[in-house]
Amino acid sequence: MRAPAPSRIIRRQALVLAAVVSLGAGLLAGCADDGDNESDTSDGGGGGTTTLTLGLFGAMGFKEAGLYDEYMKLHPDITIKENVTERNENYYPALVNHLTTGSGLMDIQAVEVGNIAEVVNTQSEKLLDLSEYGKESDFLEWKWQQATTMDGATIGLGTDVGPMAICYRKDLFEAAGLPSEREEVGKLWAGSWDRFVEVGRQYQDRAPDETTFLDSPGGLIQAILGSETERFYDSSGEVVYKTNPAVKDAFDLTARAAEEGLVGNQTQFQPAWDTTIANSRFAAMSCPPWMLGYIKGKSQPEAAGKWDVAAAPRAGNWGGSFLAVPKSGKNAEAAAELAAWLTAPEQQAKLFDVQGSFPSAPAAYEMPEVRDATNEMTGDAPIGTLFAEAAKSSPVQVIGPKDQIIQQGLTDNGVILVAQGKSAQEAWETAVKTIDNNLDK
Repeated sequence: MRAPAPSRIIRRQALVLAAVVSLGAGLLAGCADDGDNESDTSDGGGGGTTTLTLGLFGAMGFKEAGLYDEYMKLHPDITIKENVTERNENYYPALVNHLTTGSGLMDIQAVEVGNIAEVVNTQSEKLLDLSEYGKESDFLEWKWQQATTMDGATIGLGTDVGPMAICYRKDLFEAAGLPSEREEVGKLWAGSWDRFVEVGRQYQDRAPDETTFLDSPGGLIQAILGSETERFYDSSGEVVYKTNPAVKDAFDLTARAAEEGLVGNQTQFQPAWDTTIANSRFAAMSCPPWMLGYIKGKSQPEAAGKWDVAAAPRAGNWGGSFLAVPKSGKNAEAAAELAAWLTAPEQQAKLFDVQGSFPSAPAAYEMPEVRDATNEMTGDAPIGTLFAEAAKSSPVQVIGPKDQIIQQGLTDNGVILVAQGKSAQEAWETAVKTIDNNLDK
């Protein structure tokens, strides 16, 4: 469950956002994912006698941040190569097939957060327990748990997370008579998504022409559900999205916002939605760190500095990935050591500095690359500190094997229909039918 095409964000003070990277459509993620469907094999260089290969999706940034070169200097006997499939929807089915057949696997394989529960539940016996290599104390508790089996084996080390905030246009808030200073803005809706929607009503009453409070219904329901501990599955692994009050409440609140015209009527990460960013057609949006890159990539130059970042009503997460090591690899131990090094706090801070992937290691939050980070679009907003607080406060969330299918059904086949004129009941029924059909496949 990621979103396509955020830009690579250079996060240190006095540095600006660089080239555009991407996030795969309909998925959650902190690293990037876009482009064609073909794989790209890159040699990290080096002349070592042992070659370690990584199977990745999107622009995860290890090579771009110079981490391969640094590791090979530390380990002259190692050569690192990566094989990159741009879109996770093409990468993941192939990964499952390789794990099932035991062939075609890289020494290290990336796993997106929307797929981690399925991998933990169905493929863990094929993967090395990395708790012997990575340090649990280095990671956010909930991140470590996402890749840990019932019997305590941790089959993936977290690369990044997507702590949620609200990005907003200071000029549009001021034009609508709302506070624009980030602490005051956060107080408007602190603790309640209902209060958040009420602020939207206040905005819409005095909104500049042709603008809405929020960009899309999909972004709103994603943020609300991202702040819940239990969403689509319960702790026993049963699908409960139709009976969980938190899901229906999130759907209904989003539907009301859509009925009242508080949100745009576009699907996120589609060309028409991109245009609403370029033309400043909305005042706020749900905003994990990687979304800042997307804002930069789609905005007009004059929008720089007009955005700011406030705390979300409730802390939540949208995105993240893991590195896993197949047991069958002939260099499994060396691969596990590399995976642990790539996901250590120091390397996560460097990756954030170049790629904008927010660390899953709290120790990185005190490093200057994160602590002192700012962003061209949001001026002097202390984004590293703001997102770190959200990451530390995010709930330990129950992740199910088909979360991606359910989330996408609720957004792309559900709440968007209300923004386009359907009733909330019609939209819910369509979403449920679509989701159940896909779960049965």
